[in-house]
Amino acid sequence: MRRIPLAAPTTPLAAVLVALLLTGSGPAPRSAPPTSPAPTGARAGNPPLATAALDRLLADPRLAGAAVSALVTDAATGEVRYQHSPDALLLPASTLKTVTAAAALDLLGPDHRFSTTVLATGPRTGAALAGDLVLRGGGDPSLLPADLETLAGQVAATGIREVSGSVLADASRYDDVPLGAGWAWDDQGAYYSPEISALTLTTDGDDDVGSVRLTLTPAEAPGHPATVRLTPAEAPVRISGRVDTGAPGGELTAEADRHPGGNEIVLSGSLPTDAGPTEEWVAVADPAQLTATVFAAALARHGVTVRGGVRQGQAPTGAAVLATHDSEPLTALLPPFLKLSNNGIAEHLVKEIGRVRSGSGSWAAGLDRLREFERRAGLAVTTARQVDGSGLSRQDLMTTQGLVSLLQFARSQPWFTAWYDALPVAGDPRRMVGGTLSNRLRDTAAQGRVHAKTGSMTGVEALAGYLDQADGHPLAFAVLFNNFTGQSPRSALDAFVVQLAGGTPARQAAPSTLEPNALEPNTPERPRGGHDWEATCTATQAC
Repeated sequence: MRRIPLAAPTTPLAAVLVALLLTGSGPAPRSAPPTSPAPTGARAGNPPLATAALDRLLADPRLAGAAVSALVTDAATGEVRYQHSPDALLLPASTLKTVTAAAALDLLGPDHRFSTTVLATGPRTGAALAGDLVLRGGGDPSLLPADLETLAGQVAATGIREVSGSVLADASRYDDVPLGAGWAWDDQGAYYSPEISALTLTTDGDDDVGSVRLTLTPAEAPGHPATVRLTPAEAPVRISGRVDTGAPGGELTAEADRHPGGNEIVLSGSLPTDAGPTEEWVAVADPAQLTATVFAAALARHGVTVRGGVRQGQAPTGAAVLATHDSEPLTALLPPFLKLSNNGIAEHLVKEIGRVRSGSGSWAAGLDRLREFERRAGLAVTTARQVDGSGLSRQDLMTTQGLVSLLQFARSQPWFTAWYDALPVAGDPRRMVGGTLSNRLRDTAAQGRVHAKTGSMTGVEALAGYLDQADGHPLAFAVLFNNFTGQSPRSALDAFVVQLAGGTPARQAAPSTLEPNALEPNTPERPRGGHDWEATCTATQAC
């Protein structure tokens, strides 16, 4: 599953925004649904919001027949500045990640770390271990092959050179349910829908848990197969099919997919000769087996021979700890989680909350603790339903009132700064600052003044976060669009935010696009997208 590379804007928003914000011209909009009267008692010196203009934006023809909810409050006082069906239960998509991140900071603590350990199960005689080496997963969603290499070096440093038993993959910290409720069966090979395991591996700093990376390089001449490099090279997968090399300037159609029920990765499509290397990320079946296999290869490189291969099981009581790797603290995991909308991190946090707070590393236990947090945070002002941590499931339901209640609650918490800084920043081209908002709201009044979490699925557009008004006073807002068909109404959502920011026509000539919201490349060889590239979302992907 390829992440979409940075694309040049193809549909300027200037005309769209000006028309929507100022005239409401274009196709005749449907009648605006009733909204509450404009609230009174606004702060002195702060003019009321242009509610009529906001109403027109929510009456965009693309939203005809759709479900729409919006709520805007003064973030400092909670005063309602604008509302439209704030109690409607709608799919939140990845705006739900704001709830999961806040709960994790509250229930686990900003300094929480995930520990991966290596243990020995039998007695030693000199350099020989008569037993197993256990690789025990601690739920780390950021574990890299380099970390396994370090652990292998630590084992070798103890003097062990031969193991009569196996490398035992211990994923018992979490339960054995790999996929969330309502996740699509045909997305199992997609990097954004990984199997969740307490022992898992990522290939890079984006923390795409349980996935491998394929680098495809076109041949020098058309008609020949592209070369394939697998990372990590020892991954227990089988690659079939091929990617052909096409003529220069041709369409890039290369794909890699894994069908359910095994670890066969099927290649198809073509790469133009002038395309350069492209990369595909594929989620694997059984991440614990993947991780232990890569660890066994690292042991061999450090001179440790394991006679019994790799198998799975749980470390016995009394096994001796040989080596430990601790992740960075939770606060350091928040940027890839929220800015890149990483689904795997979300689900690890839910299961970790269950394990730490209830002794059970399951979705059920973790979500029970999340619901308690939500009640304490004031999110339970209306009925809601949360079945995962990422918003990937179409069984999740949330209200804009609940999301805004969280935004207001978070401002008073000691972890607020870390949480706020991890939200995407509108129009900032730096990948780990702008995140999924890097290519949105540029050159508008909202640029740099909006910290908000995006959300997108087929038929869903959402945004929830903070907007600093011109005088620096913050608004808290959430907007959910559900059940639309046809062209995406994202430009209407962005125009809504620009209107909140007090934008003028001159500042609305944004180079934003309705095309994929990919981010700047990490390197010339690796066009990077991430997880919230809304136009790439399938019918069930939450971004």
